[in-house]
Amino acid sequence: MAETVKFWDRLSERYYRQPIADEESYRIKLEVTQALLRPDMEILEFGCGTGGTAIKHAARVRHIRAIDFSEAMLEKARARAHAAGVDNVTFEREDIVDLAMPDEIYDMVLGMSILHLLEDPDAVIAKVFAMLKPGGHFVSSTACLGDTMGFFKLIAPAGRALGLLPIINVMTADALVEKFRRAGFDIAHRWQPGKSKAMFLIGKKPG
Repeated sequence: MAETVKFWDRLSERYYRQPIADEESYRIKLEVTQALLRPDMEILEFGCGTGGTAIKHAARVRHIRAIDFSEAMLEKARARAHAAGVDNVTFEREDIVDLAMPDEIYDMVLGMSILHLLEDPDAVIAKVFAMLKPGGHFVSSTACLGDTMGFFKLIAPAGRALGLLPIINVMTADALVEKFRRAGFDIAHRWQPGKSKAMFLIGKKPG
């Protein structure tokens, strides 16, 4: 874990400054998510990075708890929120894997561009299911490299050992959907704007 944290700390400045790769797809994801938001909602975002998505949603909900294990990312997120005048997002250094929370506490959980960077996405998806209130949503966007870049299964371990790559979990879009269903989610929304693009997937907890 220490090496993974160092990797993302090193990348924080570049990550903060780089433009959104597909602005139109990002806009659509924001709009679909915001259609589910209410002013009384409590939200968790894990893997929040430099805070851009949380800040865009903040005005529509009561509070967002945004966590990341990279303090360098969080420093930029706090500065970004301050510059935007956003005061209902709390940025904390936490790892979703170790986060201990009561069941059924959040109305929505966001995991954007993060599930493919986890060692055990199944365990995290199950944890998110437990955290959500009945009827709550898990909103995610995930690079499903198994559909177009299956060879990454061979490259990723070597790149990680050399410190050139983080953890990369190579999965297909269908495999990710199945992970959500096994955890107990109904699939409320599935959209992938081209095989090479990240899949936007929203799971709803029954109830």
